[in-house]
Amino acid sequence: MIQISHLTLSYPLASGSVQVLREVDAHIAAGERVAIAGPSGSGKTSLLLLLAGLERPSSGTITVAGTDLTTLNADGLADLRRTHVGIVFQSFHLLPSLSALDNVALPLQLAGGPEARHARDRAREGLARVGLAARAHHFPSQLSGGEQQRVAIARALVHRPALLLADEPTGNLDDHTAESIRTLLFDLNRETGTTLVLVTHDMDFAARCDRVLRLHEGKLQEDTTHHAHTDFHPESTHALPA
Repeated sequence: MIQISHLTLSYPLASGSVQVLREVDAHIAAGERVAIAGPSGSGKTSLLLLLAGLERPSSGTITVAGTDLTTLNADGLADLRRTHVGIVFQSFHLLPSLSALDNVALPLQLAGGPEARHARDRAREGLARVGLAARAHHFPSQLSGGEQQRVAIARALVHRPALLLADEPTGNLDDHTAESIRTLLFDLNRETGTTLVLVTHDMDFAARCDRVLRLHEGKLQEDTTHHAHTDFHPESTHALPA
């Protein structure tokens, strides 16, 4: 699903530049659950943005679902996200003027084509899958933090992506709500086979993944103390049920 080779990322400064990622190499199989851990400022979110095609690397290659992201222009990257990648942000990024149903339907409506005609039906299915069928017509301000995150997850999955990227998806939630989101994401991974890559400081969350990759001083290394779960099946499909 993901192949990263010799990836570097630097940001220019008035006095030179700062290197965020240094010669990063990684392979993530289809259907795998991988946590990216590391201290604040280590480049975790930057790496996730690179995987989503929302940031450009300074050098190296990133291949997602067989496509080298570094060869695509902005439109090509948007098309890849629309077809293959779902993104869950820590801050939810729901549109306050839209109901939960319309927030979830929006990616399909913006994409246009045949799927746009069924966007609201697919959104209802997505909300039901995350346990929010009864909240479809509520606005974000009428939802708890955990409910808003569930809406964000439903929105990220509505186009049935092969890859789900999650940036600190439990970071703004209380312990009880965070556990429900952890359980939900792993249940969806098992049901759909969607590859899950998450950035987290939550080591309970990371410990339940198949692998943990740690970023330190721009380098990505496998956590050799982590024991992979035995229910990972890399041959699993990523399609959501119809």
